[in-house]
Formats: sequence, C-alpha cells, structure tokens
Amino acid sequence: MTNQRFFSFAIGALLVATSFSAWAQGGATVEASTAPAVAASGTPTAREMRKANRALSRRVYAELAKHKEIDAGNISVVARNGAITLNGTVTEASQIDAVVAIAKGVPGVTFVANRLSMQRPLGE
Repeated sequence: MTNQRFFSFAIGALLVATSFSAWAQGGATVEASTAPAVAASGTPTAREMRKANRALSRRVYAELAKHKEIDAGNISVVARNGAITLNGTVTEASQIDAVVAIAKGVPGVTFVANRLSMQRPLGE
C-alpha cells in the first residue's frame, strides 16, 4: 500500500512538472510567434516614435541655424508625430513669422504650434 501511494504521488508530481514545463514552452512559443507579427505590421514602437520625434526636432533646429538673422538660442522645438511646438522668445516680432515659416518648410512637419513671444528689453 505504501509503495502504491508513493508511485501515485510520484506520477502526480511528474504530471504536474510536465504540464508546467509544457505550459511555459507554449507561452514562449506564442510570444515568439507574435513578436515578428507586431513588428512586421508597420506600427512603430514607442522607441521608434521617440527617435523619429528627436530627428524631426533636430532637422527644424538645423534649418533655423541656417538663418543667421534668427537667434534660435532661446527657442525650443518639441516634435510629436509630425506636429511641432515652438516655445521661447525672439528679439524682433518679425522673427516669429520667419521661424514659423521655416519650421513649416521642413519635410515631415505636418503642423506648427506657435508659442513664441518677443523678448522685452530689460527695464520695460
């Protein structure tokens, strides 16, 4: 009777261990098979989106740097899915329109939110 109980316990433990191992392998197989499908679907990952946003911001900064009449030192450019937000100050009111026009001309920019203001001289 004791041997029969031992064997029953051993077989039960073996079944539990085998089913757990099979479950873990099945989960890994499902994840591995769905991962390429997500990447192949064309939907960019969050990391790829951040990288694209940083690249677009750098292209806008590079275009602003080409225009020596604009002091872009106090301008920040934030990109998100093609939309650009310009924050900061410029020294002359005419530069606001110029900065917006330059940003709109950068390939990949779909919208420009203008939050630029004119820098006021000290004492005013």
